[in-house]
Order: sequence, then structure tokens, then C-alpha cells
Amino acid sequence: MRKVIHLAVLAFKQVTRHRVRSLLTIAGVAAGMFLFTAVETMQSSLRVATRSGADDSTLVVYRENRFCPSTSKLPEHYQPDIRRIPGVAEVIPIQIVVNNCGASLDVITFRGVPPEELETFNPNLEIVGGSYKAWTGRSDGALLGEHFAARRGLKPGDQFEAVGVRVFVSGIIRSPEPQDNNVAYVHLPFLQQSSRIGLGTVTQFNVRVDDPSKLNAVAAAIDALFKSDQAPTSTKPEKAFFAQTAKDMIEMVGFTRWLGFGAVAAVLALVANALLLVVRGSIKENAIFQTIGFSRTAVGAVMLWEGVIMGFLGGIAGCVAAATFFNLKRFTLGNEGLTLALRPDLNVTFAGLGVAVGLGLIASLWPAFVASRKPIVNSLRSA
Repeated sequence: MRKVIHLAVLAFKQVTRHRVRSLLTIAGVAAGMFLFTAVETMQSSLRVATRSGADDSTLVVYRENRFCPSTSKLPEHYQPDIRRIPGVAEVIPIQIVVNNCGASLDVITFRGVPPEELETFNPNLEIVGGSYKAWTGRSDGALLGEHFAARRGLKPGDQFEAVGVRVFVSGIIRSPEPQDNNVAYVHLPFLQQSSRIGLGTVTQFNVRVDDPSKLNAVAAAIDALFKSDQAPTSTKPEKAFFAQTAKDMIEMVGFTRWLGFGAVAAVLALVANALLLVVRGSIKENAIFQTIGFSRTAVGAVMLWEGVIMGFLGGIAGCVAAATFFNLKRFTLGNEGLTLALRPDLNVTFAGLGVAVGLGLIASLWPAFVASRKPIVNSLRSA
């Protein structure tokens, strides 16, 4: 173990001796791992938004064959009919108004809900600024998700206008559900009138069932109830609804995986090329190492450690920079009223660091082999 540590220390000294070359290689690795970590952050956020779990208990009731919120119009009087269906625990009508129905990086989403029902339907909402009472006390009040508020630089007491709707910020909320952190909750009658949709019409109903195993049965019962009505419905579990409705956004995020593969290939080639240059420039040094008693294996091990060290340092710089970037910018992708928050994840950061170290090790295998196989006599002659 002591020998391994000594070889690692020697490799670190070799890296620091050639500062310019090492810094350029580490910067290249950092750039590649920044891109890789950014792509994996997008992929991870998408998996969280679309992966169904055994404890999922929420259904979304939408207008059949409609996708954009502006085209999904359901009578508000469906609410008591849905509530009477066996297995339904809670139901809340929601009017959604967005500034852009297509795929976009900056989406403003208003969700109009009955103020007296929001706290009951979503008890996990945490008020981190302002108060719930201040919101219920004025008709133009808005509860902003903390990511939405941070992205717009808004705080309780501010006013802002979008999509022709002007609201007063009554509070800032935090929720374990990503969707809640990126929207503005307003009073349902206020949004219906401000957006000129008209009272009595909503975009969707969110339904909570009393048993997750009843999701499909309750969804089928809701659609069967309104099948012959003026506004037939399409009911799906919330995450399945997200996966179907936001197909354009999902395809766009899926394409970024190729960018991640490109970043991995670039890092691999960069480290391998840098170490091959080290081998060519260190022929005399390697010969001296062997002369004073280093085995060929030890010479190769030093080269392996150099690759690992540069991969580690570049990985830390790139992965931490990506996590910091997403923390500060709080980007969201939106499509048809749904938002995907691009949130850094500690597991993704550690995975990126592991990939960087692994790439450094793999990239150094051939240079290490070349360095260890060169005969000492030839090395001294070349020097």
C-alpha cells in the first residue's frame, strides 16, 4: 500500500512539473465533464418527472384529443360527478394559462385553483415567504414556486404581469413536486376572467385516489362517465400524462445524450493524447527511473496515476461548475403547460466525477504500456 501511495505522489509531482501542459489537459477534461454533467442533469430530471412509482396516487383529467391548455376546455361542473366515483379521495379543478404552448426554455405558467381547496388537495406545499392567508385575502394574489420566483427575481409584495394577467405576489412556496416549484398559483375565478376564458370552464381536473392500486380503474370510470358528454375526457396518471404530452421536450432532452457521448469521447482522446506526449517527452526520465531500481510495472503505474489525477482534477472542476451553474440559473424546460426543472443532483455529480476518473484511467492504459515496454538501453540512447 505504501508503494502505491509513493507512486501516486510521484505522479502528482510529474503533473505539477509540467504546469502548462497539465493545466490545458485538466481544462479540457473540465469542459468535457461540464457538458457531460449538464446532459446527465437533464436526463436525471426527466427520469424523475416521468418515472412512475408504487405510491403515485394522482390522475390528470384532460379534454380528449387535446394537448395545449388553451384547447382543453372542460365544464367546471364535472367536479362533483368525479368526486362521487368510488376510489376518488380528492378532486380539484385547474385552469392553466401559459405564455408559450410549444417547447421553450422560459415558460410562465399560471394555475388557477379554488383558493379554499389548494391547501387540502396539496398539503405538502410549504410557505417559505409571505403567507397563505395573504394569498386567500386578495383575489389577484399569487403563490409562486420558489424556482419560478428565483428565476424572475420576485419576492412577496412585488407585482408582475405576463400573458395579460397582472398579479400580486402574496407568497413563495416550496414543494417536493417539481411542477409546483415552477408555477404561479392564482385564484381560479380571477384567472378565468383575466384570461377571458370565462367562468365555469377549466383546463383539467387533478384527482387523488384513496388507493394507488385503483389508479387505472378510477381513470377508466371517469372517462366512461363523460364518454357521451359534450366534453369527453382522457384520464391518465400524472407522470404518464407528462410523458405523453411533453413528447417534443422529451425527444429534445433525449437527443442531448449524444452530446454526452461526444463529451466522453473528447475527454478520452484528450487525456490519451496528453499522456502519449508525456511518454515521448519523458524517455530519459523513465530510463533513469528504471536505472535506480523502478520496475517496468512501476513506470507504467506512474503513468496510470497521472491519467487518474488529471481526470480527477478535471472532473471536480467540470462537475462542480455544472452543478453550480444549474443551481444559480434554475433553468426549466416547458411544453404545453408542463415544466421540467433542470435541478442538479448530488448523485449525478458523483457519477460524473467517477466517469472522469475512469476515463483518465482508461486513456492512460496505452501510454502506460508504451512507457513500461520500452527497453532501458533504447531509452538512454534516445535521450
